Amino acid sequence: MSAPARRVLAVAAAVLLATAAGCSPGGGHTAKGSSGRSSAPAAGGDAAQPAPAAIVTGPGPKSSYDAQPQPAPGSCHFRYTADKQPLPDPTCTPGAISPAVTQDNLKDTICKPGGYTSTIRPPSNLTGKEKADNAKSYGYTGPMGDAEYDHLISLQLGGDPNDARNLWIQPPSPGHVPGKGPNNPKDSVETHLHTAICKGQVTLAAAQQAIATDWTTAEVKLGIRSGGTPTAEADADGD
Repeated sequence: MSAPARRVLAVAAAVLLATAAGCSPGGGHTAKGSSGRSSAPAAGGDAAQPAPAAIVTGPGPKSSYDAQPQPAPGSCHFRYTADKQPLPDPTCTPGAISPAVTQDNLKDTICKPGGYTSTIRPPSNLTGKEKADNAKSYGYTGPMGDAEYDHLISLQLGGDPNDARNLWIQPPSPGHVPGKGPNNPKDSVETHLHTAICKGQVTLAAAQQAIATDWTTAEVKLGIRSGGTPTAEADADGD
């Protein structure tokens, strides 16, 4: 056999051996599949979920309050969970925190013995006007006595007292008896989160973010409750 023929046979044999070994010409293993790309997952795993938007900071407590302008009539829309619990419009009511409450001064503010929220709460004659205007913003037409003018981030969680972005007219939850006044499960969630903050089980910021995102899942997200729908209880320190 001539030398050129022997060289051709040698090259062919080398190609066959490489193919049988499943190797690329560079020596690395190729992934199975038509694309020729590696099927191994990226080192970082699944793509990270986007971080929740930062909660805005309101003006905080004042010695006297003015009625705040509310969103335009009909511009806000209730959302509802699968079991019909009401949630606010995130554009109209994203929540707002008070600059007066921080992780470092909890013992002097929301965890203060004897209570804190009554010292910063706007008067009812002012919030009554805001509530009526906010009902128009949300298109709420039910009995006003059965709806709560609710701080999305409650006062006992360091929510701003009178920032319009932190207040919404909360309609009754399922099973509510008409004429009995507001008694929403969100109140008990707020109290449980307040207790967890003051016991050092969760941080102030984590509790604020959880309840602003979805009050019905806040306890589960923070590991305070294993699951199920929150039940209505008396609000220990007021919203």
